[in-house]
Amino acid sequence: MRRIKKGDEVIVIAGKDKGKRGSVLRVLDEDRLIVENINIIKRHTKPNPQAGVQGGIVEREAAIQASNVMLFNAQTSKGDRVGIRTLEDGRKVRYFKSTKEVVDV
Repeated sequence: MRRIKKGDEVIVIAGKDKGKRGSVLRVLDEDRLIVENINIIKRHTKPNPQAGVQGGIVEREAAIQASNVMLFNAQTSKGDRVGIRTLEDGRKVRYFKSTKEVVDV
């Protein structure tokens, strides 16, 4: 089970965007994420009229290392570590380590 999933609210703890918050758009690998409005790069794109792509400089999100983000805990308004525990009915759920509160219901 992954500690960070698509749609989670995360906060950046290292790098040029330290302190910014955003939601996870995609999980690429076990350790790479694309986060909304985080790690913006400028990509110089050639025009492709057959595909309807206009040329120019395009700003988009690049992948960020999963170790550089923490799941955002709304109760404490901080980033929090995440653990995995098994419930009585056998389901695995994520929980915040500081408050012992379950992330997914």
